[in-house]
Amino acid sequence: MSGSIIAQVISALAVPYLATRGKDQRLAIMLVMSLTLTGLFGCLYAPLGGLWGWAILLGVGQGGTFSLALALIVLRSRDSHVAANLSSMAQGVGYTIASTGPFAVGVVHDMTGSWSAIGWIFAVLGLGAIIAGMGAGRALQVQVSSEKV
Repeated sequence: MSGSIIAQVISALAVPYLATRGKDQRLAIMLVMSLTLTGLFGCLYAPLGGLWGWAILLGVGQGGTFSLALALIVLRSRDSHVAANLSSMAQGVGYTIASTGPFAVGVVHDMTGSWSAIGWIFAVLGLGAIIAGMGAGRALQVQVSSEKV
């Protein structure tokens, strides 16, 4: 686990720096999500002898994914007002959805008696994140209406 965390710290600092060298972050998103999924599947299904390598790969992916997601909020905002609105929406909705994850994983594990189904659910969610990232990674800025409802 410590190898994964060390890898997360390094990639959390490096990935946004590297990804911001261009205007389009789609390749970076695809790369870090692919590393995350590959590391996760390696940890779940590969022989235990290679667990350290898979955990480090997972850490590189997770650290890069999280920091790149936060960097995208700034990169897609034209000013601090837009960044604040986008950050509130992304983090509020994201953390609300994420809070149901541990419960859902426990329910699925109890129903199936196995971690296999969980792995496939994470694969589908990861592929969905890649698809969403292809939209978020485009070199476009978010527009916020200043009208009050």
